[in-house]
Amino acid sequence: MRTRPPSSPPSAGITRRGLLIGGGAGVGLVLAWAVWPRKYLPNLTADPGETIFGAWIKIGTDGHVTVAVPQAEHGQGVYTALPQIVADELGADWRTIAVEPAPLNPLYANPLGTTDLLETTPGTLAARWQGRAMLTAGSSSVRTFENDLQQAGAAARVLLCKVAAARWQVDWQTCDTSAGFVTHGKDRLRFADLAAEAARGTLPEALPMRINQDDSRLSGQSLPRLDAPAKLDGSANFAGDVRLPDMVFASIRQGPAGDSKLLRVDRAAADRIPGVLQVVTNDRWVAAIGNSWWAANRALDALAPRFGTRGPIVTSALIDAALQTALAAPGKRVAAFGDVDAAFKDARLVTADYHAGLSAHAALETMTATARFDGGRLELWLPTLAPGLARDAAAAAAGIAADRVVVHPMLIGGSFGAKLDHTCAEQAAVLAVTLKRPVQLTWSRVEDLLHDRFRPPASARMAARLGPNGQILGWRARIAAPATGQEIAARLFAHDTGVRTTLALTPAGDPYAVAGALPPYRIAACAIDHHPADIGVPTGHWRSGAHSYTAFFTECFLDELAHLAGIEALSFRIGLLGGNPRLARCLSTAASLGGWEGGIAGSGQGIACHSFRGSHIAVLVEAHVGEGSAVSVDRIVAAVDCGRQINPDLVRQQIEGGLLFGMAAATGGSTGFAQGLPLARSLGDLDLPRLADTPDITVELISSEADPGGVSELAVPPVAPAIANALQAATGYRLRRLPLVPGSK
Repeated sequence: MRTRPPSSPPSAGITRRGLLIGGGAGVGLVLAWAVWPRKYLPNLTADPGETIFGAWIKIGTDGHVTVAVPQAEHGQGVYTALPQIVADELGADWRTIAVEPAPLNPLYANPLGTTDLLETTPGTLAARWQGRAMLTAGSSSVRTFENDLQQAGAAARVLLCKVAAARWQVDWQTCDTSAGFVTHGKDRLRFADLAAEAARGTLPEALPMRINQDDSRLSGQSLPRLDAPAKLDGSANFAGDVRLPDMVFASIRQGPAGDSKLLRVDRAAADRIPGVLQVVTNDRWVAAIGNSWWAANRALDALAPRFGTRGPIVTSALIDAALQTALAAPGKRVAAFGDVDAAFKDARLVTADYHAGLSAHAALETMTATARFDGGRLELWLPTLAPGLARDAAAAAAGIAADRVVVHPMLIGGSFGAKLDHTCAEQAAVLAVTLKRPVQLTWSRVEDLLHDRFRPPASARMAARLGPNGQILGWRARIAAPATGQEIAARLFAHDTGVRTTLALTPAGDPYAVAGALPPYRIAACAIDHHPADIGVPTGHWRSGAHSYTAFFTECFLDELAHLAGIEALSFRIGLLGGNPRLARCLSTAASLGGWEGGIAGSGQGIACHSFRGSHIAVLVEAHVGEGSAVSVDRIVAAVDCGRQINPDLVRQQIEGGLLFGMAAATGGSTGFAQGLPLARSLGDLDLPRLADTPDITVELISSEADPGGVSELAVPPVAPAIANALQAATGYRLRRLPLVPGSK
C-alpha cells in the first residue's frame, strides 16, 4: 500500500504495498525475535526503478521518494508527519514524497509507545516486549521515530552529495540539497540521477545535519496531508474494500460477556435466506457466510443463536457494586510523595466521590478483516495498530506457524485504541482455513458495540487537606477501576509465555488504571491508590486511557477546593504551578483568549488543564443546561504547548478532534449493561453530539523549541472537567458523574 505524492493523478490512489511478513521471511528477520540484544538488517523491497537507502527510504528513477512508515494511519496524520521529517532532512520536494507501510521488522519497534500505552517504565511489565513490538499507541510516533528519520534523511543526503561532488570534482561538504536536487552554486543534479550510484557509497562516522533555516526547510510547515487526496476521491483502500477472486462474505455473532457458550442455532432457517452459503460455529461464536455481507448478516437473525452463560450475568448494578466493593477494600499504592498520613492526622479533610462510566470506541469503521488461506500460507488484510501481534494471534488461531502468515496493513477508518484488539483477525483466520476460500469478515455496528473493549468505568474517593492561603497540605486519590493495563497486555501478548509469567508476578496495583491521577500541582504530600475491580466486562485502551477519567477527578476536585478556599479557580491553579511554567502559560493563554471572568456564578465558564506525554494543554469552556436538561457546550478555547511542531495543521486537527471527542464522552458515549450485554446497539443510542451541537472552537498553539510531545490524545482529558466546572458556574450545583447528566447524583 503506497500513498502517492500530491502531484499524482487522483486515479493513482493507494496501492497495496509493504507486506508485513512472518518471522522466517526476509533477511532482516533471520534472527529470532526472542534474541536479546537485537541487531537487525532492513528488509524493504524495491519496485523496478527504485533504489533502497537503508530501512526508511527508496528513491525512484522518476524522482519519487518513498518513506517507510512503521505506524498505522488512523486519521492522526502519521503518514504525513513522519515523511515530512525525512523530506526536511533530505532536502526533498514534497510533491515527490510517497509513503508505504514499513515491513515487519524489530528495526521499527516502538518501545516508547509500548511503555506509554501501559503507563509503565523500563524494567517493569513492558520491558519484556518493548524492544520488538511494532505498535501505534501512546501518541508516540514523532517522539519515537523523529531521530531515526532525521538520521535516515541525513544519510541519504550525504550519499547523494558525495556522488554529485565527485562528478563536479568538489568537496561533498560544500554541496547542499533543495527541492529534490543536489546543489553546488549554480550546479544542480536530480536525486533520481544519483540514487543508484549513491546507494553503493559509504557514510562518514558522524552524519552532518542540515543547519540552514531558510524557507526550504519543510519541518514546521503546514504541508498538505499525503493521505487526504485518496480519502477525498474515494480511491483509498480500507480493509472492507479488498476484493479477491472467489471471495465470500461473513458476519458474526458472539456470546455475551463472561463465560458464555453457544448452545444452538437454527441452520434450516438460515438456509432459506437467499445468498447464504454456509454456517460456521464454535463454542464462542457463530458466523454466517454469504455471497454478500447483507445476506450473511440477515442469516444471523434467522439462525437465532442461543448462548448459555455461567457465572454472574453482567448488569449496570453489578458493575457499580464491583467498583464500590473494590473501593471499600485495601488498595495498592501506585504513586506517592511526602507523608500523607501525617498530613491527614487529626485534620479536617475535604472529600468528594466521583464516577466515570463505561465508554465505547464507536469508530466509523467496525472490526473487519479479509483472509485467504492457500498452500498452508495465510494472508490477512486488516486495520491493526499492532501488526506483528495480530499476525501471531491469527497464526495461533489457524494452527500454523507465524512465519506462514502475511499481514497487509490497511488504512484505518478510526480506532481510538480499538484496533489494538485482534479478535477479528483470529476469527477471519479460522474462517479462511475452514472454508478454504478467501473470506471477508465484517462485524455489524451492533456487534461492534456489543463486543467493544470499553474504556473502563472508575470510581474515585478524593480527599485533601487545605492549609492557610489555599495551600494543599495533603492529597489522596483512591481509585477503583479494572486492571485494564494488565488486561491489555494479556490479550496483546497472549502467545508469549514470558509475558504470562510476568503478569502472574505483577502486583495487584495497575499503573495504567490510575495514569494521570498524580496532580501537576505543588502539593506537600500526595498518594494515589488503585483498588482493582473485577467488573466482568472486557476493557481496553480508549483514546487517552485512564487520563480521561483521572483528569476529571483531579480538575473537578481542584475546582471544589478553590471554591472552599475562596480563591478564583484560575489563580488557585496558577499559584500551585510554580514548577510547571509551560502548563501555567497554557492556563493564562486560554483564560486571556477566552475572556475568563473568574468562573463566577452565572458565567457558565469553567477551566481545566492537563500535562500528558510531554505536552501541556489548558481548556476554557462556556456551557449551560438547555432544553430538556441537556448539557449544551457553547464555546471551547484551548491553549497548547506540545513542543516543536513538525506540521502545525496536523497538531491543530488532532487538538480540535480531541476536544470534540472529549466533549462527546463528557455528554454521552457511555452505555449501561443488562443481561450480560451493553444497552447501546447503535450510534444513536450513545447520545453523541451532532454537527448542530458543535461549539465555537479556538485553538492557540504556543510556540516552543522543546522536544515534540504527544498530541493525538492530549485534548481529550481536560474537556470533561472543564465542562463540569462550567456547569457548576452556570447552575450552582456540582455534577460528579460521567457522562454529565443534570439532575443525576
